[in-house]
Amino acid sequence: MPQPPDHEGRVLVLAPRGRDAAVIAQVLDRVGTPTEVCADVSDCVTGLKAGAGAALVTEEVLAGADTGALFAWLDAQPAWSDFPFIVLATRQTGRRSESAAGILARLGNVVLLERPINAETLISAAESALRARRRQYQVRSLLAGRERTQEHLRLLNEGLERRVAERTHEVEAARETLAFALEAAGMGSWDLDLANGTSRHSPRFDAIFGYSDPCPSWTRGTFLAHVVEEDRPAVEQAFSAIPETGRIDLECRITRQDGAGRWVAAKGQVTYDASGVPTRIAGILVDRTDQRITEDALRQAQKMEAIGQLTGGVAHDFNNLLTVIVGGLDMMLRRPEQTDRVKRLAEAAMSAARRGEQLTQQLLAFSRRQMLRPQTLNPNRLLLDFRPLAERAATGAVELVFNLDPALDPIRIDPAQFEAAVLNLIVNARDAIEGRDGHARIAVVSRNVHLGTAAVADQGVPPGPYVVVSVSDTGSGIPPDALQRVFEPFFTTKEVGKGTGLGLSQVYGFTRSAKGFAQIESEIGSGTTVNLYFPRSTDPAGDERGAASASSIPLRRAGEGETVLLVEDDEQVLGMAVESLEELRYRVIIARNAVEALEHLRGVERIDILFSDVVMPGGMNGSQLAVEAQKLRPSVKVLLTSGYVANLDEGQVIGRGEMPVLNKPYRRDELARSLRLVLGGEGR
Repeated sequence: MPQPPDHEGRVLVLAPRGRDAAVIAQVLDRVGTPTEVCADVSDCVTGLKAGAGAALVTEEVLAGADTGALFAWLDAQPAWSDFPFIVLATRQTGRRSESAAGILARLGNVVLLERPINAETLISAAESALRARRRQYQVRSLLAGRERTQEHLRLLNEGLERRVAERTHEVEAARETLAFALEAAGMGSWDLDLANGTSRHSPRFDAIFGYSDPCPSWTRGTFLAHVVEEDRPAVEQAFSAIPETGRIDLECRITRQDGAGRWVAAKGQVTYDASGVPTRIAGILVDRTDQRITEDALRQAQKMEAIGQLTGGVAHDFNNLLTVIVGGLDMMLRRPEQTDRVKRLAEAAMSAARRGEQLTQQLLAFSRRQMLRPQTLNPNRLLLDFRPLAERAATGAVELVFNLDPALDPIRIDPAQFEAAVLNLIVNARDAIEGRDGHARIAVVSRNVHLGTAAVADQGVPPGPYVVVSVSDTGSGIPPDALQRVFEPFFTTKEVGKGTGLGLSQVYGFTRSAKGFAQIESEIGSGTTVNLYFPRSTDPAGDERGAASASSIPLRRAGEGETVLLVEDDEQVLGMAVESLEELRYRVIIARNAVEALEHLRGVERIDILFSDVVMPGGMNGSQLAVEAQKLRPSVKVLLTSGYVANLDEGQVIGRGEMPVLNKPYRRDELARSLRLVLGGEGR
């Protein structure tokens, strides 16, 4: 506690008569108590105002002086002050007069000493009065400190109130802005307290569900009651996953209060307390019906545009081929006696038909409806065996580099389709490099990669280990506007007559059939890279190869009495097949659907091989018929034929190698070789 100034520790002495003042001052000075002698009451009041610890006055001076100023100062004392007076009184026998007693009462804090007094009494009284005054000064300091603290707190409170008011205003403004933005966007907000189950929601939230008046309570059950039955399991699963994911993100159909059906999307985020326990989830709800309608209309328009482009391209190419075929047949019919001319025209028609077959296979590859014969193998072996053909396709002016990872994982693919896809990419790369200055280079690279969720988010395939085969070139690159369309059928950046626009479409369809996907990266002036991603196979790689070796098998005619059960629903194809089989000396039993075929199989007549189309009316396809046939007759052989697979998964099953498949269109020699493979006997 700070000490009071020196003048506040002095004793004022008011004893103007005789030598009293000098004696008193001398006694107090001797013990170190500072004093100041006052000439009169007015001088004493001046000293009080300047500061003093006590005042020693004689009673007679107060009785005869004007004490108004003194009492005014006393009345004006602050609450902590009770100034001490030592009054020297003359001994008297009677009671004091009323005026004398009144003066002492007005002084308040009075120590009355009667004369004569000794020095020790005087000193003791002075020290006692000064101690009392010092305690008052301490109280003053404490009060002053408290006042300063209170002032500081007041200022802090004012500042805090101001900041709270500012923040409250900002929060209210932000809330109004958010509410305005949500309303403008047609979104409703919601907030669910997970601890007590209470909820808050905006009027827009109720309006989306068709409520004109606020709904008092929204729970999970209330929401699910509006969800259409078909979407309810997915919505319940989304709700159940909230504790693990910490969020909700769903889109579903609802039935509004007024019976109207709408699409809604709900998104929300969970908040947690300090111990990690979820406490609330809040988010937004938006009516997506109009957006869905717009998106569906856009998709339909894009689909119709793609169909128009596809049908136009098919019509153009097939009209060219049919011109050769129809024109040639017309001239053969007009002059059939000109053998050389007929032979030349027939060869041209056959060549055109083969080109049509190739075009059809490319279309089926894009649509993922081609017949596949997948095998589990190491693609490096295919690429190395395929390298001489690739080098011829690239031409000697282009450096062709193979950079293959020796530890490459196996994949399950159709080898012929894989080689066709890579050859397509190498030919495209060669055409992109043609005519450019500088070093021409094509690189074929294989490597193992692991794709996370983000990498496959737009590809429709699961994350995990993949094998990527890349073909890169140093060509001219593809413009950004064309890059988005390169996988579309009949879209090409080449000049007219230099490409059908089906090469990359075939690559796209093949990778999709193999449960993978294709990506393309290009930069104008720097070149293009096409990446083919295939999921790693868990099966061991085998030594299987494609069916190309069948071309070396000699023609086989039927053995004595060998019988074919022919199942075909197209009359013209049926007639051609019967004629080809009979020319090969097979006995033919005809069935136009699976039901008729099963009736023959349940009979007793000889049947050596079932030759059936895959796609047939009646509810049972060729592969299903084959399974039933081998149940009825375990020794019967099966040969399937098809030019189109209606179901992708079904096509994959057919192509596993358990059942041989002859692709349409086929020639008699190809049919004979396929029968030779299935029946196994030597030809004659």
